Amino acid sequence: MTNLSVLYDAPGPRAKRRNFALTVLFVVVLGGVLWLVLDALGDKGQLAGEKWDVFVTDSRIWSTYLWPGLQKTLQAAFLSLLIALPLGAILGIGRLSDHWWIKRPCEVIVEFFRAIPVLLMMIFANEAYAMWSDVDRDVRPLYAVVTGLVLYNASVLAEVFRAGVLSLPRGQHDAARAIGMRKGQTMVSILLPQAVTVMLPAIVSQLVVIVKDTTLGGGALGYSELMRNSGLVSTNYSNTIAAYVVAAILFIALNFLLTSLAAWLEKWIRNRKRGTGAVLHADPTDPEPTGEAVLAKVPLAAKDGTSV
Repeated sequence: MTNLSVLYDAPGPRAKRRNFALTVLFVVVLGGVLWLVLDALGDKGQLAGEKWDVFVTDSRIWSTYLWPGLQKTLQAAFLSLLIALPLGAILGIGRLSDHWWIKRPCEVIVEFFRAIPVLLMMIFANEAYAMWSDVDRDVRPLYAVVTGLVLYNASVLAEVFRAGVLSLPRGQHDAARAIGMRKGQTMVSILLPQAVTVMLPAIVSQLVVIVKDTTLGGGALGYSELMRNSGLVSTNYSNTIAAYVVAAILFIALNFLLTSLAAWLEKWIRNRKRGTGAVLHADPTDPEPTGEAVLAKVPLAAKDGTSV
């Protein structure tokens, strides 16, 4: 057999013809479904130019609905991430503790809040604020949305932190213990700084989830985020498809910016770590390197494929 790939057998002439036929069939079916959808929308008048022109000709759509909604979405997402990140780190580190009285409560909290839907936590939080606090009803939906997002995403980020630390080579922990560092020192000085780079893609993915989950607060609690305000645009201008398409474009653009920013940040952190390693080698005349300098060289050695 020729052209044998590592992952799969290369298709022969019959398989190529079959794949081509299936591809053509899929494109035809997809085009037919798309044509039916557009035809139905055209019959309902949703594709008429005036339904879309208002986004250019009427600035009130942006100043009254879309821009305030986008600000509310960013506000809830930013506050949720700001609180959930350190809380998730504490819970994740707690799950790695050697003390059962720290580890078990953290496990219970993480598993409990991961199992409850975000929407339910928002509703419970809203009722709790209404019954047991004097939070003003105008800002209560924001409090409830942030509370629900924090509780759920902190429990998810706790698992991300735990997995990131456990993914590091075991030798780094042993090397730190060998020079007398306590577990807390090892975690803060050695493991967490490296794990952040490993965890960054997962954290960014969770941030995208947080941005999208703010829409639950608009539907259930009346929080004036982007999706809810797009519904108001649809009601006032009778352009349902156009309003939600624009909302989807704004969500895509926002999440694309977040993903691009995270990719740049990850690249910057990796380059910065390489810079730190070069500095460690910049003073070869140091007769007695410190323990931190020795440990800082460990990941560089592991990265080169040598044993730790």
